[in-house]
Amino acid sequence: MRLVAVRFRIGYCTSGLQGHRLDDALRLLADLGYRGIFLTLDVHHLDPMAPDLPARVAHVRGLLEEFGITPVVETGARFLLDRRRKHWPTLLSRDGADRRERFLVTALEIARDLGATCISTWSGANADALPADEAHRRLTEGFERLLAHAERTGVDIAFEPEPGMLVETVADFHRLREDLGRPERLKLSLDCGHLLVTGEDAPHVVVRRERELLACVAIEDMRRGVHEHLPFGEGDLDLPALISALSEIAYEGVVAVELGRHSHEGPAQAKRSKAVLAALGVPFGKLRTP
Repeated sequence: MRLVAVRFRIGYCTSGLQGHRLDDALRLLADLGYRGIFLTLDVHHLDPMAPDLPARVAHVRGLLEEFGITPVVETGARFLLDRRRKHWPTLLSRDGADRRERFLVTALEIARDLGATCISTWSGANADALPADEAHRRLTEGFERLLAHAERTGVDIAFEPEPGMLVETVADFHRLREDLGRPERLKLSLDCGHLLVTGEDAPHVVVRRERELLACVAIEDMRRGVHEHLPFGEGDLDLPALISALSEIAYEGVVAVELGRHSHEGPAQAKRSKAVLAALGVPFGKLRTP
């Protein structure tokens, strides 16, 4: 099956290349013809807490422009804010929520300086077992403040529903967006595999339905009900139907392969993913690299 009129920029998540220096990861992806990235700010990739951040951001922007790669800034690093607890603290946390908020403000500023149109983030889990109304209040108040920063930076916040988190379905995202007054700067970061885990509509159905709010899209295979990112062909994702839907709605953003637990074979997985997607008509470009 070969499709035409694919307008999105195919990308790869740097979380799947954690064994590489960021410069080398970008060169690798450029060599393969990837046209976008989800750049996860992390201890090994553009650490937002390390010295000389403006200079490092300027350097990365130069590489992105040289290679013709469009970035999305992704904020889901596991131990960036706490060396002991994964994805901690969150905006829901009784202790440390301010650290998460400061990090997300920094991410918005980095996105602006990289030339990215959005950051991707999530709610976090209700690990403190807060009453539902308190958890929702903390989240909405945090996002009200973050959306003010988004307006100042001119960068959208793309919200990712995630299995096991307070906001885990697309319906949950819409409830949050309604409560916030449908802000222009709050968009949807859609991980298509998550829809198989939470039992929502098929990814190609959701893509068509959410076309107006899609800011960025992550793709990978997953088995129904199991939150494990897998290479294409190892789960239940109907990839041809998904690519067809993205083509049909003329989506022009970044669609990135997310294999964060496959860094030990990152180059091979990036190459294999390219072969699968190219066979479906997804355009890759051999871009100039030094």
